[in-house]
Amino acid sequence: MSDRLSGVAEFVDVVDAGSFAAAGARLGVTRSAVAKIVARLEQRLGVRLLQRTTRSLSLTDEGHAYYEQCRRVLSDLSAVEAALDHGRREPSGRLRITAPVLFGRQCVAPVVRRLVEQYPRLNVELSFSDRVADLAEDGFDLAVRIGALPDHGTLVARRLGVQHMGICASPEYLARHGKPADWAALATHAGIAYGRAGQTASWRVRDPGGEVRECRLASRLCFDDLLAIADAAAAGAGLAWLPCWLMSPYLNDGRLELVMDSNTVLGDEVHVVRLTSRHMPSKVRVAVDALVADVSRMLAASLD
Repeated sequence: MSDRLSGVAEFVDVVDAGSFAAAGARLGVTRSAVAKIVARLEQRLGVRLLQRTTRSLSLTDEGHAYYEQCRRVLSDLSAVEAALDHGRREPSGRLRITAPVLFGRQCVAPVVRRLVEQYPRLNVELSFSDRVADLAEDGFDLAVRIGALPDHGTLVARRLGVQHMGICASPEYLARHGKPADWAALATHAGIAYGRAGQTASWRVRDPGGEVRECRLASRLCFDDLLAIADAAAAGAGLAWLPCWLMSPYLNDGRLELVMDSNTVLGDEVHVVRLTSRHMPSKVRVAVDALVADVSRMLAASLD
């Protein structure tokens, strides 16, 4: 039986990933190693599963039929393994998590460190990226997401809390330009923008009547890194819209001064998401529970 399954998972990974190189990256092996595994599978079956060109891969008719059956078999095996795993006392195996860069380092990494200390048979890979990963294609078990979640029928989400935001500036900047009294006065100030892929984020604040306003300040500086924005604000470059957990040490040592707090500035929901499945492996369950408990506490503490 083990010989009959040899190469099946790798073949499915190649099709899902779209190339030998992408599948190899997910599996942690070289492109040529994956290509050899699939070639041996084709040789054993006596059929060509993939049509190869210098630029692309495509399934043959036989390959398409075999792929659909393999996906079902592997899905059934995963469900059985998850059911068996559910009865284990100790989570084990490899767990892959992706999280935004700074939030991941500050709020997720400490949880991961405690998890591996608590469960000696658990191995966790935490990837830091501000790109929204595709859990299925990129091979992640969990993803931490900040902001509104789009409707997605294949994902299950657990709320971790709210990333509270504030607007701040250096004491030197405020001494030169004054402190804005309300949201309307923000437009008279220079801001340091956060942007990615040519798109900048608007600052969402409540006016005195409680209505949400979106503000875009004149910005000559735009970074895709929040720490760079905090440092630029501390250097007097303008107002900054930052998470409270990141702003806190700058406020404590006087490099930044609070202009508007989280009662006026809107924050973002934080969730951990996973792929929908009938059974949740124990390694995923304990990680989700730990993130819900610990990250929510860190986010609440950032207001102190």
